Formats: sequence, structure tokens, C-alpha cells
Amino acid sequence: MAFSKDTRTVLMVGAGLAVLAGVAAALVFGAGKANDPNAVPPAAEGGLKIDLAEAPALEPTRQLRCFVDGQFVGMATLADCANRNGVASSALDVGLDSTGALAAAPTAAFAPPPTAPVTVAPSGQPSGATSQAQASPPQASATGGVCLRHVGSEWRQVGTGMSIGACAQALYSGTCVRSPGEAQYGRWNDVTLRLVPRRVEQSSDNSRFTTLAAQNRACQFPDL
Repeated sequence: MAFSKDTRTVLMVGAGLAVLAGVAAALVFGAGKANDPNAVPPAAEGGLKIDLAEAPALEPTRQLRCFVDGQFVGMATLADCANRNGVASSALDVGLDSTGALAAAPTAAFAPPPTAPVTVAPSGQPSGATSQAQASPPQASATGGVCLRHVGSEWRQVGTGMSIGACAQALYSGTCVRSPGEAQYGRWNDVTLRLVPRRVEQSSDNSRFTTLAAQNRACQFPDL
């Protein structure tokens, strides 16, 4: 069937207008999705999470729960809390406390170092049982050191002939201390070991501690 010249012109114009309308609709709907305030952000879809055990960066003005001498003293900035404790900001551990809120407390404030061992209960032996091991302090072997764990109010032997790194692994591999101010203690020969949030520390005088190894999110020590 033949169309007149005018009819062909009308059809061509109509087709062109339909194409333009389709392009405009795609642009409008595409822009609407990109700018939709109710749209779920890609990070949320991916399950983005912040692990506060990884030393969160804090704004200088951010308020957090502050502990002094083991007691909650109110909300304060990190610098303010450090000032109340009479220490540098770097001496505070930051993380989630028992309430789930962001908090700061001096390292090991809730668990000060125990005294050096005088008697040692072998692992698995009930406290109060008498033995030669309890009657004398542990002795280092010729091939390595004696590794001890502090449990309750006593020291228990974990192993002998171990390096300090192997002792730290035996004591704390797979174990994390997440609450600021908390700590777990061990001993390698005359060196006190202390597990605190994000690291294990060592001290030769049971007072001044330095970092032995950092701990990752899986509660492991890749550097040991």
C-alpha cells in the first residue's frame, strides 16, 4: 500500500518523537534512582561494619564514657579523660565497655599486674594440693623458658622449654580482650606478659610494659 508524501512525513516525525521521549524517560528515571534519598547505599548492601577493636579514630570533640580508678566518671573527650587519669592519651585503651558504649580507660586499670609467682600449681591440679612444683618457684629449662598463666589468685604452668613468642601464643592465641581497662596476665621466666585490647605486652619489672606483638581481628599474632 502506497503512502502519500504527507503521510510519510507524519510517520517519520512521530517515530522521532517516540525515540526522544524514550531517551528522556530513561534519563529522568535513572537520575531519580541515583538521587533517591531512600535508596540503600552500596556500603549498606555490602554489610560494611566497623570493628572498634581496631583502635577507632576519634574526633577530638567526640564524647565517650571515661573511667578513672576503675570508676565511671562521666562523658569526656579522649584528651579530657586522659587528663583526669593523669596520663597521656596514648595510655588509654578505647573500645566498647560492658554496656556496648564507646569508652576509654587506662590500660589494665581494672586488672593491675599480680605479684611475681612464688609457688606454682601445675596445669589441671586443684589449688591447695601440695607438690614439689608448688613448693618452689619455676625454673627455666636449658632449651627455653617456663610459661605460666595467672588464673584467679594463682599461677599455673602452661609449658616449659618455650620461647617468649611461643608462650604468648600458648596463652593468648584465639583470645581477645576487648573492653578498655581489662587485661589477662601470664609469665615467661622473669618477664610478665599482659594481654590488653589489640596487643600483648611484656615487662621485666612488672610495672613498665612495652608491646611484644599486635593482635589482629581474629585474635591471632601474625608477627609471632
